[in-house]
Amino acid sequence: MTILRISDTPLDLASHLEAVDSPHSGAVVTFIGRVRDHDPAVTGPVTLLEYSAHPSAVEVLRGLVERIVPNGILVAVSHRVGRLEVGDLAVIVCVSSAHRAEAYEVSRKLIEAIKAELPVWKKQHRADGTHDWVGLS
Repeated sequence: MTILRISDTPLDLASHLEAVDSPHSGAVVTFIGRVRDHDPAVTGPVTLLEYSAHPSAVEVLRGLVERIVPNGILVAVSHRVGRLEVGDLAVIVCVSSAHRAEAYEVSRKLIEAIKAELPVWKKQHRADGTHDWVGLS
């Protein structure tokens, strides 16, 4: 089973780990992106994020996985949308493979592609009541 999901409900690490469980895999690499309380590009604390996704986001995610993930490697990846508080999980990428080097490489490539290419944007709210959009171009 593979998970490729854009979700408006809280992300569950256990289901992602279960999806990549295989007796052929000697390595499982997990990346978790969490909402943090700051952004180095802005002044003041970040209090929450609101993620929005283009309707094509799941298909774009599927294309990224097809392009990046070689046969024989299992992945489970989800990105959250909606209102997220500091500490909430925003993205999970789990990769399992026979060896750790390929699991690390695929995980890194996949999360970098997600950050660069997935049509998901965030409205970042700050403690002073202001906000800004990240990812719009």
